[in-house]
Order: sequence, then structure tokens, then C-alpha cells
Amino acid sequence: MRTDSRHNFGRRLLGSTVLLGVGAGVVAWLSPGGLGEAGPVKIVDGASASAYRSVTGAVADAPSWVGTALEVATEGTLVVLGLLLVLVWWIAVRRKDAHGVGATVMIGVGTVAAYAISEALKLVVDEERPCRVVRGAGAAIAECPAVGDWSFPSNHATLAAGLAVGLAMLRPRLATVTLPLAGAAALLRVMVGVHYPHDVLAGVILAATVVVAVLFAFTPSAARLVSPLLGRLSGNDSGLVGHHGRRRPVVDGQAGQD
Repeated sequence: MRTDSRHNFGRRLLGSTVLLGVGAGVVAWLSPGGLGEAGPVKIVDGASASAYRSVTGAVADAPSWVGTALEVATEGTLVVLGLLLVLVWWIAVRRKDAHGVGATVMIGVGTVAAYAISEALKLVVDEERPCRVVRGAGAAIAECPAVGDWSFPSNHATLAAGLAVGLAMLRPRLATVTLPLAGAAALLRVMVGVHYPHDVLAGVILAATVVVAVLFAFTPSAARLVSPLLGRLSGNDSGLVGHHGRRRPVVDGQAGQD
């Protein structure tokens, strides 16, 4: 059993590493450069800048209250996704679902890890915000971040995609809610004028690959760790008991008969 578990973990880790490599390649392809350059990268033309002009131009003449609503909505998507994660975690705890509890924790860990990577990438790429350099675009609805608060990739898109994809993987029925919310969060960052489309797309790819890789590699181990804790919280192992009254150990995140 231990040999089999180590073998399964090795396969999961290998698969996760391959996935991370693919994601890193896509993010690198989307990156405008910046490493080794003396000053910040300024994107003033190309497909992403053109799309930025189109999106910001579409809301440039909207009433002032629309701008306020869009700014609130950009934060609201993250709040809703965060609350959904807490709700799914709480339901799993109540049901003594070790796999569910372990997976929600891994979603949180993966999302935080993706956010940390996005912050590191900002320091490497040094891409200037489009609200300062793109001419012919509609005025930014949101206040343009200070110089030094770089644009690539989008932290908001990273956080939203990490939570949304993780929840969709764990509870597929939630995908109809979480994935549109993540898409809205990404689009809104362009609409309010603080990110290019390639910034938010890179954030989405980064978060999705990191969270899926963490879930795939570490959820079974996390489930095994939380299983005895759930038993202690309930005062017994009722959530892990089989049909004949024998305890069902968690193996690879699933309860199985001895």
C-alpha cells in the first residue's frame, strides 16, 4: 500500500510538473519582455493595445455611476468567489468529507501561490500600465496605479481564476457560477482601464495551471491529514465508517473499505 501510494504520488507530481511547464510557457509567450531592460516596458501598439482601446472606448461615454459600479464589481467578484470557497469548505467539514476539506484547503494554497508568482513576475517584467501610455484610448474609469505598480500580470485576474477554476474542479456544478465570475473579473480590469487584455489572460493561465497542479498533486495527501481531525471534531469516526461498522481509511482522498 505504501509503495503504491508513493507510486501514485510520483505520477501525480509528474503530471502537475508537466502542467506547470505548459502554463509557464504560455505566460512567457504572453509576456512583453522586460528582463534585463533598463526601463519599464511600454506597450503602445499591437493587438493587445488595440483591444484595450476598443474596450475602454466602449465605456468612455457612460454615466459616472457606471464607472463606480464597475469598480465595485471588480472587487465584488473576488468577495463572492472567496465566500463560495469558505461555504464549500464549511459544507465539507459538516459532512466530514475529508477529500472536500483537503481540496478546499489546496485551492486556497494554490491561489495564494499563484498570487505570489504574479507579484514576482511584475518585478521581472516591469510593464507600464496602459492608462499611462496608450494614446487614443478612453480615459481610465479607475484611478491609474502609481508608477512602480506594474501591469503584467493582473493580480485580480489571478486571484479570481484560481478560486474559480479550483471550485469548478472540485464541484463541477459550480462552474456555471465561478467561471463566468472569473471571466467578468478579468474583463472588468480592462474595462476600468488598468490592464491590457494580455495581462488578465496571463493571470488566468497562471492561476489555472498552478491551482489545478496543486489540487492534482496534493489533495489526496491533504485528505489523509485532515481525516483524523474531522473524526475528533465529531467525537467519533462516523464519517469514515463503512457498511459493516468497520473504519474506512482515506486512500488517495477517497474512503475505502479495510
